[in-house]
Amino acid sequence: MGKHKKPQKIMRVYDCHTNRRRFVCKSFNEITIIAPPVVNVIPTVKRYFYIPEANLNLASGTTIFSNLFTDDDGNQVTNFMSFNPNGYANLYINGVIQEGGLYTVNTQSLTIAPVNSTISAQTPIIVELLTFSTTLS
Repeated sequence: MGKHKKPQKIMRVYDCHTNRRRFVCKSFNEITIIAPPVVNVIPTVKRYFYIPEANLNLASGTTIFSNLFTDDDGNQVTNFMSFNPNGYANLYINGVIQEGGLYTVNTQSLTIAPVNSTISAQTPIIVELLTFSTTLS
C-alpha cells in the first residue's frame, strides 16, 4: 500500500481497558502498511479402480498392488499418488465407504486388514486419495 508519516505530537488517549486517560507521545515515524497474503488451498483428488477377477478372502487380510488399478481415464497406474502428510485416503468396496481402521494405503499398495469376510469377484474396489497444498499470493 503506501507510506504514511505521522507528525510528532502529544495525544490524549482514552484506555478502554483501564477506563483512564493517559498521554502518549507520538514520534516522527514512517509506518508501512502491508496487506496480509492471501492463502489459497488447493485440493487434489485421484481415484483408482480395481475389479477382482476372483473372490478375495480377507480372513488373513490382503494386499492389492497399485499396478492392478486404473485411474479415472481407464489408464493402468504404476503408483498411487502420495497423499501424506496433508491428505487422506478413502476406500469404497461395492460403492460403500469403509472404516478407516480396516485398510492402509501407500504409494505401492492397498492393504486390507484381516476380517471374516470375502470380497466377491467383479466387486468394484475404489481407492480415493485427497491431498491439499497451499500457495500464497
